[in-house]
Amino acid sequence: MKKSLLDYTLKIRLPIFLFVAVLSFILTYFFSRAERDGVGYAPQQPIAFSHKLHAGTMGIDCKYCHTGVTVSRHATIPAVSVCMNCHSVVRKAKPEIIKLTKAFESGVALPWKRVHKVPEYVYFNHSVHVNKGVPCAQCHGKVEAMDVVSQVSELTMASCINCHRNAPQVLAGIPGIKNGPDNCAACHR
Repeated sequence: MKKSLLDYTLKIRLPIFLFVAVLSFILTYFFSRAERDGVGYAPQQPIAFSHKLHAGTMGIDCKYCHTGVTVSRHATIPAVSVCMNCHSVVRKAKPEIIKLTKAFESGVALPWKRVHKVPEYVYFNHSVHVNKGVPCAQCHGKVEAMDVVSQVSELTMASCINCHRNAPQVLAGIPGIKNGPDNCAACHR
């Protein structure tokens, strides 16, 4: 009886288990990954917004609009009300500002398309990085020079590990910067 149970397990259960494990890995790898092509991804947004004008020419700090970046794992996409802090007075007759105003008055959130995204199975905390002095441009590039924001860095495990293991070299000029954690549980929770 025991031999037939072992045979059954090896011939039936083990292949099924292996099949499910491999299928789970493949599905997680392909479907939990960012839904874009990576470097160069620059989706058309519902309202044309120039970071080059706002963050570059006007010098508006990233943290003014992306309010969660110092206190949360998410940088947050600004609410329309943040835009209206200025645009209720400035350049109100421009076509894109008219669209913005309509969205604000209707209370509808704009469906911005996310440009930078790590896979769902990765934990990333913006506030830890920003509060340690890591500049936004380290991962996002020179956004202040972009009319249309695009992904300029690979947001891969290899790029994160390289920075975590070589932080004093990669982030030279940031006083007191140390290597980040490089154990699996730091990002895979």
